[in-house]
Amino acid sequence: MAGDFQGAAPAPWREVLRAAPLAGALATWFGAGFLPVAPGTWGSLFAIPFVEAAFRLGGLAGIAGFAIVTSLAGIAAAGTVARLRRQGDPSAVVIDEVAGQAVALLPVYAFARGGSPARFWIFVAAAFFLFRVVDVVKPGPVGEAEKLPGGLGVMADDLLGGALVAVLLAGLLLVVR
Repeated sequence: MAGDFQGAAPAPWREVLRAAPLAGALATWFGAGFLPVAPGTWGSLFAIPFVEAAFRLGGLAGIAGFAIVTSLAGIAAAGTVARLRRQGDPSAVVIDEVAGQAVALLPVYAFARGGSPARFWIFVAAAFFLFRVVDVVKPGPVGEAEKLPGGLGVMADDLLGGALVAVLLAGLLLVVR
């Protein structure tokens, strides 16, 4: 991905947002990606209230729907913004973290919701922390997934990372029930 625009200077964000305002808003998760220091962390953090709202509106299917919609919209929006910005994966693009964090939270809502609120929020924090670690370290196939072209490459590593965290947390939550 990063080599797609090798040697090209990034286009100014003002131009990107003028050319594709909806894609820019979605890709940066309505500006969260422009917050200082670790934009991916902000994207992951800002996903949590949306996941909670999706759960309240539609239960686990609501969260799954939110993850699917942000994933599909993210592929298009991130691809458009990356192309306009002339960067493989601009750091301000955080819709991939939003979608990946939603996937990582699915087992927490499936297996820890409804019990002790403190226990539930501890597992939400664990999902957040583990997802951030996986997103930074990019173990094995997670790192390989970002080599896919365009918006798919921007999104795929975070979706795979979210799935990895979901499997780990589902196993843990089933053991400590």
